[in-house]
Amino acid sequence: MSAHSDFDRGHTDDLMSFLAAAPSPYHAVASAAERLEKVGFRQVEETAPWDGGTGGKYVLRGGAIIAWYVPDGARPSTPYRIVGAHTDSPNLRVKPIPDTAAHGWRQIAVEIYGGALLNTWLDRDLGISGRLTLRDGSHHLVAVDRPLLRVPQLAVHLDRGVNTEGLKLDKQRHMTPIWGLGDFEEGALIRFVAEAAGVPPAEVSGWDLMAHSVDPPAYLGRDQELIAGPRMDNLLSVHSGTTALAAAAARPELPYIPVLAAFDHEENGSQSDTGAEGPLLGNVLERSVFARGGAYEDKARALAGTVCLSSDTGHAVHPNYAERHEPGHHPLPNGGPILKVNVNQRYATDGGGRAVFAAACERAGVPWQTFVSHNAMPCGTTIGPITAARHGITTVDVGAAILSMHSARELCGARDPQLLTRAMTAFLEG
Repeated sequence: MSAHSDFDRGHTDDLMSFLAAAPSPYHAVASAAERLEKVGFRQVEETAPWDGGTGGKYVLRGGAIIAWYVPDGARPSTPYRIVGAHTDSPNLRVKPIPDTAAHGWRQIAVEIYGGALLNTWLDRDLGISGRLTLRDGSHHLVAVDRPLLRVPQLAVHLDRGVNTEGLKLDKQRHMTPIWGLGDFEEGALIRFVAEAAGVPPAEVSGWDLMAHSVDPPAYLGRDQELIAGPRMDNLLSVHSGTTALAAAAARPELPYIPVLAAFDHEENGSQSDTGAEGPLLGNVLERSVFARGGAYEDKARALAGTVCLSSDTGHAVHPNYAERHEPGHHPLPNGGPILKVNVNQRYATDGGGRAVFAAACERAGVPWQTFVSHNAMPCGTTIGPITAARHGITTVDVGAAILSMHSARELCGARDPQLLTRAMTAFLEG
């Protein structure tokens, strides 16, 4: 890391703290809100009337947060600058009837969430996190951040072909974690988790729980120029967006209204009330216009001038599988954020969006790279095309280059989070 004289290790340390504090989407938005509260943002309830005053505000709904800062002099038609991201990661989610047992082992029934790399969840110490809902409708965060669960892999002696024929996992039969010995005990998990959360088990009427790796994020490599950790797809972007919004809000003058939109459920299609395809962002932007005395015409003008930077992690070139990457586009860690392009609209970037992003990077003094998929490899997607189509706003897809995407533990350059944040800050400040 000595080669990068401007490297701010403190920023990367802060990201690792954020990752550790956010084992679930609900913890991620709570952590982001706490950071914004410290710089003067305040929560507004969706069920309450909104005022048109200046300053920082945010809305929480489930695993999503929309935060925005109205600067002095903002008009109803003032455009927005939006950083979009998502809070969810592929993992193992607890089923509605969680307790099960087999052959003297107590187990927890789980459902596979998103496109998880299943083998990375084997033989890994797992905790449980999420939220509990009580009879009165209140939600309570819970995180059991110690080795509690484990999905044990079959020994090589009983699977002689595993290293020659490949590992074959059945999602239903082979991914059920163990958490103890004994016979089936109905209600055991929820009683245990409720006690950990400090709430009466009898009051729990609903839950949204998931497994998470308890291994902390860490620097990696001879020169510690890489970091390994969980949920970087896509909490790295949420952390950068939160930091960038707080920095933009400290500016005395802003030509735009900066926004952070961190959604849930991107990993399974974004179709929910807290996903990018839902109405949450549109409702917040519209109500913000109307609260400042605007009408439909002002909203239309504001959105026509709005740009969204959709930030999600992307693929760094893999040294062991370089043939699976597009030959002319090989993003590397610590090379700066990547601009993601796909002409079939799996990413929303076009020439105009590229120009906006390039200008922000130039103002920030940040290098950047371009990613496009190999023509023979299916391309993933993001909230970018959904945001562009749903709200009719210019959108550009960017992110940090990582390896092991959708693993229980991913890898990126230690410098890239800071570079992405600097580019985002310049974008929001306009």
